[in-house]
Amino acid sequence: MDRRRRGGWVRWAFLGPVVVYLSTFYAYPLYRNLDLSVRHYTVRSFVQGDAPFSGLDNYRAVFDDPAFAPALIHTIVFTLASLVFQFAAGLALAVFFNRHFRLSATLRALFLVPWLLPLIVSASTWSWMLNSDSGIINATLSALGFGPVNWLTSPDWSLVSVIIANVWIGIPFNLVVLYSGLQAIPVQLYEAAGLDGASGWQQFRRITFPLLRPVSAITLLLGLVYTLKVFDIIWIMTRGGPVDSSTTLATWSYRLGFGNLLPQFGPGAAVGNLLIVMALAFGLLYIRLQRRQARR
Repeated sequence: MDRRRRGGWVRWAFLGPVVVYLSTFYAYPLYRNLDLSVRHYTVRSFVQGDAPFSGLDNYRAVFDDPAFAPALIHTIVFTLASLVFQFAAGLALAVFFNRHFRLSATLRALFLVPWLLPLIVSASTWSWMLNSDSGIINATLSALGFGPVNWLTSPDWSLVSVIIANVWIGIPFNLVVLYSGLQAIPVQLYEAAGLDGASGWQQFRRITFPLLRPVSAITLLLGLVYTLKVFDIIWIMTRGGPVDSSTTLATWSYRLGFGNLLPQFGPGAAVGNLLIVMALAFGLLYIRLQRRQARR
């Protein structure tokens, strides 16, 4: 009995710090955000803590706001476009580096640079490159005989600009995960397919892609959860403009809560909770796929 009690105390000793960490940095902030979204907070009541309960009024205000539909559409377009191009480029590079040629490891390490840089550095660099007057992108277009493009100041191009930057930042993650998945595929399968006369495309379609499907699903789900909450890249490059043409739910939530002289804490928290629910749904899907993969 003493050993059992001692074992229980040991387990709690290891589990305790994790519980404290999750409660302090996850559970309490989530509770505070939920509380913000169901109360009518002003600057005074936010400090004094006497905000009246408003129920779902903040959520109704968010859904009725004319900015909600465009922000939701921009979030969907930004997320799907980023996922498609990140995954396609990452998969192509993973297959390319899987050949193990000379300098393969060095080039792979160089491709990790966008992933290692702080996001503020990456976003600032892309802002300079896409500058309408002095950016290197427009300078290159002019040298090729094309006219300049207002990448960051045109409503037609601002969302495209932040997608390009986010794709560039996300490709290394897809490359690393998919390359690891390729390493787990037995080489003997390719050798047997080559002896049977299968072409490179047939080997990819019949061997690589089916066996890489579990890793691909996890890569896409993790990328989806991450991309939904991207804020800093968009805010640094365009601040959601011009004319809200690149505003997503993440940037809109920040603008409501902190970007105005009269902050709307409740609606801002409500938009943030919508993002949490979306990310949680895909997170649960990710856990389910992991369990299904573990059973195989």
